[in-house]
Amino acid sequence: MAPTTVTQLRVAGIDAPVEVRRSPRARRLSLKVDTATDTVRVTVPPRVGDAEITGFVGRHLDWVHARLAALPPRQPFTDGMALPLLGRSTPIRHEPGRRGGARLVEGPAGPELRVGGEAEFLNRRVTDFLKAEARRHLSALTAETAARARLRASAVTVRDTRSRWGSCSATGRISYSWRLILAPPQIVAYVVAHEVAHLAEMNHGPKFWALCEDLAGDVDRPRAWLKAHGAKLHRFG
Repeated sequence: MAPTTVTQLRVAGIDAPVEVRRSPRARRLSLKVDTATDTVRVTVPPRVGDAEITGFVGRHLDWVHARLAALPPRQPFTDGMALPLLGRSTPIRHEPGRRGGARLVEGPAGPELRVGGEAEFLNRRVTDFLKAEARRHLSALTAETAARARLRASAVTVRDTRSRWGSCSATGRISYSWRLILAPPQIVAYVVAHEVAHLAEMNHGPKFWALCEDLAGDVDRPRAWLKAHGAKLHRFG
């Protein structure tokens, strides 16, 4: 099967280039707005030409503009900003006189994320801390959850995935979005349970959902939360 190719196309009425993905798996033209990058993306079968793509996007301009307008505002990590770290408000405190990265400390009013170094590197240092914290927390929670089902993941990694909060390979390798560290604990627990359940059932059949519910307890409310608030997690940083 031929690989998916990605190109860019200018379409009147849209400021940024439209990302065109020609995929052998595509059977029709489909359109989406990437909440992580503000990218308008159209997926098409390999032989569809630019003129047809331009016309397709043009007919859906109102939808594209509405989706872009509905995106939550971007939230770069700044001094004084309150992070929803596992659902707990954690302010960022910049300490320009201190060398080093970010560290979590217990302040007078609760946890604080204190970040040393120059202000221009604050956003990156907070991001690095959150990725490391996500890796630590999700690895431990995955091992704990899998043990309850007498299962074991072969590896746990974190990435900045756009379309999935987690994934599980046929070899038992589980990957998560590091942005889950900014979600409430019960949401994180559900995503972990979902991927752990895939260690036993590589599908979404009745046995999978039964195991997922057994591990997570509630699945409906976390799924609804991710649908309603997940886009906001991609706006941080």
